Parts: sequence; structure tokens; C-alpha cells
Amino acid sequence: MKKLAIVTSGGDAPGMNAAIRALVRLGAWNGIEIIGFERGWEGVIRNRFRKLDSRAVSGILHLGGTILRTSRCEEFRTREGLEKAAETLAANEVDGLVVIGGDGSIRGAHALSRFTDTSIIALPASIDNDVYGTDETIGFDTAVNTALAEINKIRDTAVSHERTFIVEVMGRKRGFLALEVGLTAGAEIILVPEVKFDKEKIYDTLRKNAAKGKRSSIIVAAEGIGETRKLAEDIQRNVNTEVRLSVLGYVQRGGSPTARSRLLANLFAEKAIDLLLDGHRGRVVVLQKGGVTSISLEDSCSNQKPLNIDLLKLAEKLAT
Repeated sequence: MKKLAIVTSGGDAPGMNAAIRALVRLGAWNGIEIIGFERGWEGVIRNRFRKLDSRAVSGILHLGGTILRTSRCEEFRTREGLEKAAETLAANEVDGLVVIGGDGSIRGAHALSRFTDTSIIALPASIDNDVYGTDETIGFDTAVNTALAEINKIRDTAVSHERTFIVEVMGRKRGFLALEVGLTAGAEIILVPEVKFDKEKIYDTLRKNAAKGKRSSIIVAAEGIGETRKLAEDIQRNVNTEVRLSVLGYVQRGGSPTARSRLLANLFAEKAIDLLLDGHRGRVVVLQKGGVTSISLEDSCSNQKPLNIDLLKLAEKLAT
């Protein structure tokens, strides 16, 4: 392993910079030359990169986002784009490529692996936490704590004005973020894309809470459940309560990564370097039962991570 490339792809997640820093410094420790492709897969296709050494990643550990920047690249979804990316890796004599990103990025890494002899290792980094095979992704803990801090403030207003708040968090297709945020925030109701909800049941829950003397409520909803604004209007029309909608939006992606997200970034980077030095290819570094290991790119891309429905049931019991 003489030359290693790094790319951050898809949506940014807090801790990506920590992972870049760890890869560069561990690579340098092992005498590996490091380059970083800029703006995700677009940079690989266009052959746009910069050299990275230990000093180049100084002072980035605490920064959110990614110093390499990222973007969506439709061209990379085509055979022509994949072939261009493979040609770039060959032209630069890249022995190993570490892809830092979420489910879509890992699928892209798997697709590229069919066109190149470069050893590819993926590090799961996503606030959605939807990568199959890993209990947690880099950045998920930070996003949870960011959303939790905002909901703590919203609850102050909800209690003061005796209102129901619907708090929309990110999660177009999966509800991992909404579930953990809702549970740890003590939300009365949690709505996720994986479980179809019944509006009448929501109305009934809020009415029962009011009858027990509860004058305010928090509903945490993943954006993928549909029109949260319409839901707020329907609740207000059918239940005797004022309803407000708060969309947290992209604030959940940014911010300084928590200690947990930084720790995962460092541990995942160490595992990636070890895998490359040992001659492994086509792997995803994952966290399973408290230990860092790896699974194949194909295994990760061929399966869907299940949502822990038991946590939804626990949240419902705790909200009574």
C-alpha cells in the first residue's frame, strides 16, 4: 500500500473531518502517500484532488462538514461515469480508496469496485444511521444530540403555552433519527416512515393525555412520513389544543461532532488502514455489539437495516 485516496460523498455528517484526519495521520504513520478527492465522486471523475499530510489536517478534528467538500453526482450513476472514475484511480496509481459516506455512497463504492483494481474500503458516516451491518454511523450521535437540544427548548415553550408541537426531523426514507430523538426527548408520539400511522389514534392519545391533566405534548416526526403541516392542521381541528410545527432542517447535519462521533471516526479509520495493509478489499467498516469489524460491500448493499420497533413500543410505554 503506497498510495491512498479519500473521498467524502453524499450528505455531510459531523465527524467526517475527524475520519479524514485519522486516515491521513495513520496513513502517514505507515508511510503511505495520501490524496483527497474534492467534491465527492465528481472529483474522482474530474481528477480533482489535493495532497494531504499530517499538517494539512491539523485543526479539523472539531469541525463539522468535510474539508474535502461533497456533492451529488448524477454522472457517477452511469457506466461512463464509473469508467472515468476507475481511469482516474489508475492514472494516479491509487492502491486504496476510502469512501466516507452513507448508504448511497457505499452503493456507489460497490458499483465502482466492479470497474477498478483499487482496493476500496467504506466508512459509514450518516446522520440517518441507515447503513446495513453497523449499529451506528459516524455523525448519528451528533445529529441526535443537536435535535435533542432544540426539542428541549421547544418543550419549554410547549409547556408555557400549553401547546402541542410537531417537531420534524430529517429522515426521508428511514426513521432511525426520529426514533432515537423521540425516545430520548420523552416525546408523547413518534412517527417514522417504516410504520404507517393512524390519525385517529393520534387524536385519541392527545385527548387521553389531556384528560389526565397533560396540557402540552411533543410529537417527533421524520420528514418522510408526509405532510407534517397538514397533520398539524388536522390535529388542531380535531383535538382541543393549539398545534405548532417546527422543522429542524439542516441544522441537524452541522455542528461540532460529539465525542462519540469523533471516537467512531478514529476507530473506523484505524480499522480501514489495517484492512488495506492486510490486503483486504471491498469492505465496509462497521460497529457490531461494541466492537469494530467489517462486512463486504455487497452484503451491506444487498440488505436493509431494520428499525428497532421495540424502541417504539418502549417510547409509547414511557409516554403514558
